[in-house]
Amino acid sequence: MKEKAAGTKHRIYSMSFARIYPLYITKVERKGRTKTEVDAIIRWMTGYTQKGLESELKKETNLETFLMDAPKLNPARKLITGVICGIRIEDIKDPVMREIRYMDKLIDELAKGRAMEKILRK
Repeated sequence: MKEKAAGTKHRIYSMSFARIYPLYITKVERKGRTKTEVDAIIRWMTGYTQKGLESELKKETNLETFLMDAPKLNPARKLITGVICGIRIEDIKDPVMREIRYMDKLIDELAKGRAMEKILRK
């Protein structure tokens, strides 16, 4: 995915997290993983409680706000490296896109059968 020119935002930023969340669930369930594991990953990364996560889903908060206003982004998320959508995560300059790709990478790791302890960088 190409980075946008300075001053323009990618359309994914304004997409509702409630629209993306079921796609994550479907992706991992096809591979035998669970919604509970997806929720654990999102809570680990963002600091939302389960109640807070559910509230954001009900409010249909956009993805940018969901991530940038998260209660406490986990500092260990910066240990997430590798390629997602053909782009090396550590090379992404835009902080919002980097957070989106961190989350995408964690969901991909879950779908690929990686152990939760490794996904959560323990």
